[in-house]
Amino acid sequence: MRYLWVCIALLTSVSCTEAPKTETKKEPAKPLAPITGRQAFQQMYVSARGWAPDAQPIQLKSIQLQDVKAPAGKAGAWQCIFVSPGRGRAKMYTWSAVESAGNLHQGVFGGNEEGYSPSRQQQPFLAAAIKTDSDEAYETAAKKSADFLKKHSDLPVNFILEWTPRFPNLTWRVLWGESVSTSPYSVFVDATSGQFLEKMH
Repeated sequence: MRYLWVCIALLTSVSCTEAPKTETKKEPAKPLAPITGRQAFQQMYVSARGWAPDAQPIQLKSIQLQDVKAPAGKAGAWQCIFVSPGRGRAKMYTWSAVESAGNLHQGVFGGNEEGYSPSRQQQPFLAAAIKTDSDEAYETAAKKSADFLKKHSDLPVNFILEWTPRFPNLTWRVLWGESVSTSPYSVFVDATSGQFLEKMH
């Protein structure tokens, strides 16, 4: 009888013991596809309006990533500065296809707030003014740059969308090189009409 109780106790303890949990490894997030400037802007704009209802863009620019191949007119990451005139504050947002250096995080990410004072040289613009996307701006710029492209097809292409006193409307600046200061050549395209405006060497 004693033996029977021992067997029952052993069976009960075995049945009550939980099976060991198997840990599931979390797979790294798959990279997003590179996108155009307007596509990235629309995603960042939603977040910016959550930050400040009167948020307005002041500058959008591309960030080309070495580990993300992007076709002409698109980029693996974009950065947009938004300002809140009512609060006198500015905040930078980024969209990135991958986690990368420079505080780039996959998807939309908001940075820290900073002070903002209106400037004649750089003013906010309306989202509705972006009628021409970065890929369309590239096509226009490339058509006017055949001779340059024959000699410098290896240079990265970057984009800056902003309003400046140089032109009456919002413009895309399509530049070959890493930045404005190092670029040997760029083309301005009207972001509203899509028309070619000017070359800069």
